Amino acid sequence: MAYTPRLKQEYKDKVVTALTEEFGYKNVMQVPKLEKIVLSKGVGAAVADKKLIDHAVDELTMITGQKAVATVSKKDVASFKLRKGMPIGARVTLRGERMYEFLDRLVTSALPRVRDFNGIKATGFDGRGNYNLGVVEQIIFPEINIDKINKISGMDITFVTSADTDKEAKSLLTELGLPFQKN
Repeated sequence: MAYTPRLKQEYKDKVVTALTEEFGYKNVMQVPKLEKIVLSKGVGAAVADKKLIDHAVDELTMITGQKAVATVSKKDVASFKLRKGMPIGARVTLRGERMYEFLDRLVTSALPRVRDFNGIKATGFDGRGNYNLGVVEQIIFPEINIDKINKISGMDITFVTSADTDKEAKSLLTELGLPFQKN
């Protein structure tokens, strides 16, 4: 028997029926789903020290379980001493089984480790059904060994859904377990 992540099974069993009842979808294919999760990390100090990019790529690879890639600058910026093509960040895109596994780890073990945590803000929606979340410290993830990091830095996590509106996307992400703040 093939392995299915817990959240993927929960999506099929509970989330689809809950969203169908809430929004009155006539077909199962109309129900919005999580398409991908993108983790990105900007490393501005990498202009001076190239090793910082390697550390960022390694950290994202440890957190997600998938190889991260370095991102490069698109244009020259003289005031930042930046040239076109220089590596300035890292990112990784998760889909399928790894996406659901990462979301499960994020909700159950990483977000509760945030200091003074009382939910994530509901203002990160972009109007097209996608949600952006900023994490201030990478040490909230249990995969990161706090003794081996050289600098505490944050990252951006983007949840791309097939929802048409922010309301549908928020309902989907809430059903999947993201703890939004109560107004």
